[in-house]
Amino acid sequence: MRRPYIDFMGKRMWLFSFSGVVLLIALGSLVFRPLNLGIEFKGGTVITLTNVSGATIEQVRSAASAAGIPGAAVQTTERGFIVRSTETKTVSAEAQAAAMAATLKVASTDRQVSTIGPEWGSNITNASLLALAVSIIAILAYISIRFEYKMAVTGVIALLHDAAITLGLYALLGREVTPNTVAALLTILGYSLYDTIVVFHRIRENTQNLSKKTFMDMANDSLNQVLARWINTGLSSLIPVICLLLFGGETLRDFAFALTVGLLSGAYSSVAVASPLYAMWKEREPRYLALRKKFAAAK
Repeated sequence: MRRPYIDFMGKRMWLFSFSGVVLLIALGSLVFRPLNLGIEFKGGTVITLTNVSGATIEQVRSAASAAGIPGAAVQTTERGFIVRSTETKTVSAEAQAAAMAATLKVASTDRQVSTIGPEWGSNITNASLLALAVSIIAILAYISIRFEYKMAVTGVIALLHDAAITLGLYALLGREVTPNTVAALLTILGYSLYDTIVVFHRIRENTQNLSKKTFMDMANDSLNQVLARWINTGLSSLIPVICLLLFGGETLRDFAFALTVGLLSGAYSSVAVASPLYAMWKEREPRYLALRKKFAAAK
C-alpha cells in the first residue's frame, strides 16, 4: 500500500496564511478582550458554596449583591456554586460569605472562603512570566548546542505561535486564566518542542549526504517520513486530554482545555510553521542555494 505524500513545502504559503489569520484573530482578541485573570493573579476572594438546595444562579447573584458583593462572578459546579469577588480583606470576605450562606440557607460547614491579597497575586504573575522566559531561553540554548541556532530560532517561533493562539482563544472565549492555565501552557511548550525536534532530527539526518535534490525537497521528504509517527504521537497525547476535558471535574477541565488547544496548535506548528521556516532559511546558504539553482535549471 502506497503511503500518502503531502507537499508541505509546496503549500507553505497557504499554511503561513492560515497561521497568520488565526494569529491575527488571537492577537486581536488579546487586545480588545484582555485576559480574564483569576484571583490568583490579581487578588480577590473565592466563596465556594455546596449543598445549595434548589438555588439558581440569579438567586446566588442576588444573595451576593445583598451581602455587599455587587457584580459578583457566579459559576456553577457539580455540588453547588463558586462566587468570585475583588474583596481582598479576609474579615470582610468572611462576613460576606456568612451573609450569603444565611440568605441561601447554607450550613457553615458547606461554605469555604479563600482570599488572596494583591501582593501575592503579583508574585504569582511575576513567577509565571519568569518561568516562561527561562524555559524559552533554555530551549534556545539546548537546541542551539544540540543542533544549530537556526533550528532553535524557528522552533521558538513555533512555540510563541502556539502560546499566542492558546491565550488568544482564552481571551476570545472569556475563560479565566488560572495557575492551571500557566502549568498547561508550559506543558504545551514541551509537547510542541518534542514534535518539532522529531522533524528537525530527521531533516538533519537526511542533510548529511544531500546532493540529488534541493534542501526544500529533502525537508518535504523528511516531514513525510515522520508523518505516521507525528499522527500517532498527536492522537495518543490528545485522547486522554480530551477525556479529561469531557469528563473531568471543573479544575481538570480548565487544565485540559488549555492542553487540548495547545496540543492541536503544537502538532500543526511543527510541520506547518517551524519546518517550512527552517527550510526557507537554510536554503539561503551557499551550498543549498547552489543545489536549488542546479535543479531549477535541470527542470
